[in-house]
Amino acid sequence: MRRTAALFLTALLTAALLTGCGGAGAPVSQQPARASDQVIIAMDPNSEPAAGFDPAFGWGAGEHVHEPLIQSTLTVTNTDLTIGYDLATGYTVSEDGLTWTVTIRYDVSFTDGEPLTAQDVAFTYNIVKTSSSVNDFTMLDYAEATDETTVVFHMTRPFSIWPYTMAIVGIVPEHAYDPATYGSAPIGSGRYILKQWDRGQQVILEANPDYYGQAPQMRQVTILFMEEDAAFLAAQAGQVDVAYTSATYSDQAIDGYTLAAYGSVDNRGFNLPAVSAGTDGEGRTVGNDLTADVRVRRAINIGVDRQEMIDNVLNGYGSPAYSVCDGLPWYNEASEVAYDPDGAAALLDEAGWLLSGDGYRYKDGVRAELELLYSTGDSVRQALCADFADQMEELGIACTIRGVGWDTAYTDALSTPLIWGWGAHTPMELYNIYHTIGTTGSAQYSPYANAAVDAYMDAALASTDLEASYELWQKAQWDGTTGVTQEGDVPWVWLVNVDHLYWVRDGLQIAEQKIHPHGHGWSIVNNVDQWRWG
Repeated sequence: MRRTAALFLTALLTAALLTGCGGAGAPVSQQPARASDQVIIAMDPNSEPAAGFDPAFGWGAGEHVHEPLIQSTLTVTNTDLTIGYDLATGYTVSEDGLTWTVTIRYDVSFTDGEPLTAQDVAFTYNIVKTSSSVNDFTMLDYAEATDETTVVFHMTRPFSIWPYTMAIVGIVPEHAYDPATYGSAPIGSGRYILKQWDRGQQVILEANPDYYGQAPQMRQVTILFMEEDAAFLAAQAGQVDVAYTSATYSDQAIDGYTLAAYGSVDNRGFNLPAVSAGTDGEGRTVGNDLTADVRVRRAINIGVDRQEMIDNVLNGYGSPAYSVCDGLPWYNEASEVAYDPDGAAALLDEAGWLLSGDGYRYKDGVRAELELLYSTGDSVRQALCADFADQMEELGIACTIRGVGWDTAYTDALSTPLIWGWGAHTPMELYNIYHTIGTTGSAQYSPYANAAVDAYMDAALASTDLEASYELWQKAQWDGTTGVTQEGDVPWVWLVNVDHLYWVRDGLQIAEQKIHPHGHGWSIVNNVDQWRWG
């Protein structure tokens, strides 16, 4: 299998070289026209689901959330990230927020011909609650079907944003589910059927002829898993219709293709430990004496020229990041700050870090210093880290940068700023990073605690009105007095949202995209059924 993949990539390289040298390789303009109902897409190898296409083991969920395509979901997220329906026809929530009642369609069948009922829905959720290693289902006690078209979710605690969870859990058939085999041969009721999976190479999806919704315009979708340079060469050779890429290749041009950029909430930012240096109960070094001062954190936040980073590191393909949820319905625009190096200098002066003749700041004889970490093998994060270090040096903070593997990054980041990637289609991203309870998870990298912020997020989860909860999430960011933004506690500094870039063959019309979450993968094909040629 590996040898076949290697030979395939070698063939692509040869074709690209021959084309570039005027040899036998056909130019893109002479490549055979793609069938009007087929498309070939090159994705990063990390997009291939290691555990297969089983929702119980992360398909459609996890860090890189997307629509599962092969399975149906109860709800969907619309292009504006509000909630719409797929299998569900409606839902209600009890006054105490502990019971969700969802009604579903009666006209849906799995691809083996068996009807999909509320019992399958309840079975699926009870399975993912116990099996999922990538999603938190602790808020769910159990699910039960009360009749063929009604499922009731009994919760352990109020969870207003449950509709966002329902949008990523694909429904599996109780009668044909075997956890040992389902991921490789899934039976679903979604827009597509898994026709073929050559591990490490490709996935071929075919339109489900019995799909209950609008028939897909793309009858066949082929996903090739390729490293970025191979994907670029595949596009040069005309072998793919869509190929993921990055800012590294954005100054190139491919005959017959256009570089498409899609906005994201795929942000990059640093944790700023908000407590003084010390050790925790496990003997690990935590906290940072420089960033423990909120004035220093605020200075860092307004001392970053985000647009300069976008222009020089991302070649213009990105947007400023001010939070972990820019542009989403629960985003608070109070998070936004202007680049203000003079204001940053004044804050550092106020904090007692005074500029010396050597260009650095000192306090009580100690120089202001930061070590900054980035994950090795990620050239964009490394470049952003270096740029950030240069900007901090201009403020008088001495910086060094160090590449780390994730095996040590999680420990080192407890006391040292690390550049992270976040961004999801759920307000839980805010909760996990900023809520006190989260200090055993993502929030431990501050670690951060603010009772008022906790209270807003707790109230948001307890709300029985999803849209009304958005305002509470916004107040957790800033309520006019406190929050996690510039005038508040700033335990993280956000730099940029990275545009997701793709080479798209001329003539292919890609349907309107939602703002993409973290992860340069399956999000692009959320609506591949609506793509068309012409």
